[in-house]
Amino acid sequence: MIDYRKAVDRVAGESRFTARHVIRIGLIVIGIGVVFGGVGWTLGWFREGATVVQEEFGPRAMLKKYEWFKDSAAQLDKKRADISLFEQRMSTLGDRSTWDRTTREISALWQSELIGVQSSYNSLAAEYNAQMAKFNWRFAEAGRLPAGAVEPLPREFKPYTYGDE
Repeated sequence: MIDYRKAVDRVAGESRFTARHVIRIGLIVIGIGVVFGGVGWTLGWFREGATVVQEEFGPRAMLKKYEWFKDSAAQLDKKRADISLFEQRMSTLGDRSTWDRTTREISALWQSELIGVQSSYNSLAAEYNAQMAKFNWRFAEAGRLPAGAVEPLPREFKPYTYGDE
């Protein structure tokens, strides 16, 4: 004959044992998840740092930055030459007291063109100087030139003011 009391105790004991195992396994899974999550989060910091280093200091980025400096320096030289030409052109008008209305209008037009080029020069010079001051663009300094570069880029461009030569 079956002893129902022993059977019920046996089933109750098994269910307690199973619940205990489920709780332990759940805690172990949560613990492993926390550990892997922490490791993944930490490695994410390193991965992001490596990505930033690649984007800012990689060969492609350095070449792009160096080309920007070369292009900007050439543009600044061109603008300075344009300013000289505008000033020479203004000097061809002669004595201001002898100007007629047409000459005054031409002078005003040339003066506004000159001011526009000077303003453009100053804007580009300010951007050039700001970029050169950044630590990750200092490769353009003398002593840190890329292979094949003979002359260092200017460390700074002075803003243009009227009368500079």
